[in-house]
This record gives sequence, C-alpha cells and structure tokens, in this order.
Amino acid sequence: MQPDLLLLNPKVYNSYFKQWTEANVAVKDGKFMYIGPRGEETFRAKQVIDASGLYMIPGFIDIHLHIESTMVTPASFSEGLLRNGVTTIVPEPHEMANVFGLGGVLEMIKASRECAVDMFYAIPSSVPATSLETSGGSIEIEDMEALLATGDVICLGEIMNYVDIIADPDCKTNRILKHMKERHPELVIEGHVPKLLDLDLQRVISAGVDSDHTHQTVEGLKERIGAGMFIEIQEKSMTPEIMDYLIQHDVSERFCFVTDDVMADSFEARGHLNHIVRKAIGMGMAPEKAIYAATFSPSRRMRLYDRGTIAPGKIADFQLIANLESMQLETVFKNGKETYSASNPSPLQATRYRFPEHFYRSVQLSELDEADFAAQVDVEDGTYLCRVMTVRDGSTFTQESHIEFDAVGGRLKWEGTGCGMIATFERYGKHGGKAFGFINGDTIQKGAVATTYSHDNHNLLVVGHNVADMLLAANTVIRQQGGFCVVLDGEVMANMHLPVGGILTEEPLGAAAESVKQLREAMQALGYKHYNPIMSIATHSLPVSPYLKITDRGLIDVNAGQIVPLIIEKR
Repeated sequence: MQPDLLLLNPKVYNSYFKQWTEANVAVKDGKFMYIGPRGEETFRAKQVIDASGLYMIPGFIDIHLHIESTMVTPASFSEGLLRNGVTTIVPEPHEMANVFGLGGVLEMIKASRECAVDMFYAIPSSVPATSLETSGGSIEIEDMEALLATGDVICLGEIMNYVDIIADPDCKTNRILKHMKERHPELVIEGHVPKLLDLDLQRVISAGVDSDHTHQTVEGLKERIGAGMFIEIQEKSMTPEIMDYLIQHDVSERFCFVTDDVMADSFEARGHLNHIVRKAIGMGMAPEKAIYAATFSPSRRMRLYDRGTIAPGKIADFQLIANLESMQLETVFKNGKETYSASNPSPLQATRYRFPEHFYRSVQLSELDEADFAAQVDVEDGTYLCRVMTVRDGSTFTQESHIEFDAVGGRLKWEGTGCGMIATFERYGKHGGKAFGFINGDTIQKGAVATTYSHDNHNLLVVGHNVADMLLAANTVIRQQGGFCVVLDGEVMANMHLPVGGILTEEPLGAAAESVKQLREAMQALGYKHYNPIMSIATHSLPVSPYLKITDRGLIDVNAGQIVPLIIEKR
C-alpha cells in the first residue's frame, strides 16, 4: 500500500478516549488512512517522517471569531492562524455586513477561498444589531437565504438582540428565528446572552438560541449547561472559578474554547486559539481535556464531522507538538501537506484578491468643524444633572454615572470638568445623524481618539478632552477613508489606516500588529487604563453590550433597549 505520508512513532491524541497512544500514522489523498502499529513493512509511503518524541494532535478549530477584530483581510489572518496550529475557523463577518450588507459578507467569503485555512462562515444575524443605530447595510431574511445557497455557510451567527427576543414577539430577530426553525431546522444557531438567568434565559433558549460565548459566571454557566446550552469559553471567561468548574465537572461535551476577538498585536505576540489552550493547561486543566475543547467538541458543535480528530477517513489536519504545556509547535499539516514549519517558516504569500473599488470609499462624511463639538442643548442657563458613560478596566461593559454640568448660552460646559466628550457621526451619507455625551473612568484623560472601527455600526466615533485634538483626530480619519487616530496637543501620536470599509488593512499581520501596538501604547499614554483599550473604545457604540452606550441616534440604555436623554434634570 502506498500512502502519501507516513509518520513514525508520534504520540497520537485519541479524541474518543482523550488519551495518547504511540502509533504510526498513514495519510493518503489528504485524509488519515491508518493509525496503528503497522509501519514501513506495510506501507511504502512517498514521504516518511520520524515523529518520535512529538505529540500529534488535530488542527485547532475556532468556531466563534470575527476576522475584522484583527483588522486584517482573510489572507493575512489565515497566515497567522497556520503559524498557531489553527486549521479551521467559523468566522462571522458582521462588521463587514454592517458596513456593506450582503455584499460585504459575500466579498469576505470570496477572499477566504484563496486561503489555506478552511473558513466556514456564520450568517450575521443581527445587522444592524438594534434599531437604535444607523449602519451601512443590513442582513434580511432573503439575504440569509442567499448566503445559505453559497454552500460556504454552516450556522446562524450570534443572535445579539436578546432584549427584543424577550420583549417583542414580532421583532426582526424573532422573525428570523421562526423562519430558520421552519425552513432550516438543522441549522446551528449561535447566541450572545450576557447575564441572562432563569426565565429570561430559558425564553431565549426556547426561541432557538442554544449557545453563549459571552462573559460567564459560575452561576450562569451552570444554568446554561443545565438548560442544554453549549458554552464557548473565550479568554475573559477563564477566571479561576470558571476553570475550576470546567476541570472538576464532566462537561467536556458542553463547552469549547473560542477566541471571539483577537487584536493583531496579541495575535502576533501570544498566538491565537493555541494561547487559550496553553492558558487552560497553565490553570490546571489536563492537556487532553484542553485539546479536546479546541478540536473535537467545537467540530461536533458545528457538525463538522470530517475533522477534529485523528481517525481513519477524517481530513488530515494536524500538528506536531514538542511540548504540551507550552504548546510548542513544530509543524502544521493541512489536508495531509505541510503548511508551516517552525524551523523554516515561509513568508506570507501575497494574495491577488482585491475588494471592489467602492469598499475603499466607504466614509461619506465631510470634514468636521468646531460646531460639531459644541455640546449644544436646548435648555436655559443653569446646572443640570447628566448621564455620563463610565469606563472600567476589566470589561467592555460601561456603567452609567450622574454628574452635574453647567449650561451657558445653550451649551454644556464640559472641558476642564474631568469628563471627556464622546461623539458619534453617521458616516454612510444616509441622514447625517450625530450625537454626543460625556465619558469618564478608565478612559483617556487628555488628547483625543477617533475611529471608524466602532462596533457594530462603524460610524465615526470620537472621544476627547479638547475640541482641537478631537477635530484633528476625526478629520485625519475622514481624509484617509477610515482608520484609528490618536492625538495629543495637536500632534498625531498614532494612526492606523483602515482602507477596506474603514475597518480593515491589507497589510500583513506583522505590520498590522505593529500599528495596533502603537495605537495601544498611545492610548495608554493618554491615561487609558484597560486590558484592551482598543476593543474597549470600539464597543462604546455597541448598543447590545451593557450598560450605557452611544450611537448616532443618542445615548442608549442597553438593558431597557431604548434611547435616553443626556440631561436627567435641572438642579
């Protein structure tokens, strides 16, 4: 018998027993052919590799992530994944969908077809996430049917508007869920249900949403698993209490590891899903269980039964690991062929793919002037109690604080109060909507930041402590058709150009990582105290993430699901 590849004596991970066995492995036509004691006396392989002393595990599978969070195109993302042992992903391009609608999703799928990593897409289910914001595009039921017809889609992406599921039987989200349950009853439906418990949680599950990837507590984890939910553990949920629960209880079939959002500098420095696995092992989880949660259980969740395990007939996506605790990677194989070697890494192969020309002209917004940051209000002179967005390190949730501001001549006096201004501007040329509010806490304490990378609507978001810096940051981003700019005292400290839809760069991952690192350091120099200042500020306009947010329509009370006034009362 003549396989294409024969690996001799690796320690092979058996997913079904969660155990290791020393065996020889034969691969033919991109699939595993044999795992067992037979070797060169039986097989005359075209290539033989002595894998003695190495661990052989399946390629990692990440079933919940957003490529756009890394701010790179699928080609750059794929190259970074392979260097970290990830061979299959299920991305949800709801950021591109918010900018370009169905066309944005289709272009991401097209761009992915040139990539070595398999990318099976999730349909963006909440575009826009709510009716409380203006996005560049939307995804309707007919668009979802068009995406299902491509053959590149395997699930309905995270249902984000859980408030409407509970409160409004006739809302768009409930119509989508009803349609999918009737027309596509086998389709996997992903969820986003932070903090929900008891009756509200079970109402969401009853509607068809049976997974959650948001920040977990032990109480919430137990309720979700007990009610039949599948849990996707991202790094922010890897608290000692959560990890202890996962280690001590037999719930391997009910959870997996995911990355969700990975910034480019973290990707380059720490890795991807392999970083999560390494961290889990460092927190006391057995390597066999951690590997299972990054290979077998995610493949089963997404019904990718042809991968996630080293077994006859399965796709030969695998890694050779020198050290389990550190996940020291030696070689990655995709479809039975070596695609990455740590000892001889090859540079990123340039992709010929180019997005349509209008993807590079998505910021339909004239440059701003001082009047756009005048804090104008229709009130008489006096002192007013106002809502303020308060940022806290450790979470992308923001709190609502109440602080007094003086109004003089129809303007609120905010500069010098210790609070900054936060403002957002509709940038798609639809109606020119804009809104402003105030911000404090662990955010910047001076200067300004502006970006079109603002979840999920990706309108222009500006935070600052003086109008001059806010204008420079905002107009820099507008002039370059999207990006992320940090300014202090009239000088640009960091600027990342994001020409594709105002949210992606076509630079290689390493170059993007350096730009993100400079942004992060510049924001920290302005006083931002957060484990991820870029993601923190980018979610200030996300009206499904508790508690007080802002969109072009105004301040949003997320739990109530409604616009609330900036001014509470006169004092």
